Amino acid sequence: MATPHLRHQLHLHGAQLNRFFLLGLLALLLPTVAVAQRKASSRANRNRSGQVKSITVNNLPAYDDRWLHPGMYLAFTASRYRIEQSAYYIQRQNITANPIYSPSLGVGFIGDARLGGPDSPFILRLAPGVVFLTQKVEFKPRGYPNPDSIQDQEITSTTVQFPLLLKYQSDRRRNARMYMIAGLNPTFTASTRRSDPQRNQLRALDSDLALEYGVGLDLFYPLFKLAPELRFSHGLRNLLETRRDVFSRSLQSMSTNSVTLYINIQN
Repeated sequence: MATPHLRHQLHLHGAQLNRFFLLGLLALLLPTVAVAQRKASSRANRNRSGQVKSITVNNLPAYDDRWLHPGMYLAFTASRYRIEQSAYYIQRQNITANPIYSPSLGVGFIGDARLGGPDSPFILRLAPGVVFLTQKVEFKPRGYPNPDSIQDQEITSTTVQFPLLLKYQSDRRRNARMYMIAGLNPTFTASTRRSDPQRNQLRALDSDLALEYGVGLDLFYPLFKLAPELRFSHGLRNLLETRRDVFSRSLQSMSTNSVTLYINIQN
């Protein structure tokens, strides 16, 4: 039987604690990096004798003069459900459930609008997109004729998302700068595919709202800006659809949890 503990009540496990520590450290370091970048400027690289070896050229020097920047992104996601066992499971102890990380792919568009003047560090981002998502939960029955049998419940869907995010960026240092990003992401299921409906009985609701936060790096090239970004997402809704099958009755709640690598391209 599970023992109540504050860490479990808040769903703070070792990986999540490390993640929060890392993001907190980045939050503390980002202002320091910004101050250091204000002191930096483009200059010629010289050798010991004073001869010029190379000259750093600022790409897209007028990029921040425009208040709107369109673009597109490609997203690679590892996602799983965060689940809680139900009282039915605790009392009967008839089945165990374990979420499994599954890869997903997403594509979409970006619209960045600057809040304030050219020197403002705040950017409002709208990034609608489509995600081809697969979620799996592994169920291992107890007391069945074959106690070692394992049955996966798979939910494969195509979701449409409309994240609204606030981006805080440091000052630009030559052709790079760091940024932090956070916001809310409402998602809606456009279609659900089940290869074996008789076997896959677990269901999820068609809409969700997630809290997202992450860090990224803007890299300026002569014709475009490339920004790799790592973002974490935590669903705020219980997506479990109430049903009478043994899989649904064994769960109390089911919410999304994912980490995504975004490749953003803007001009």
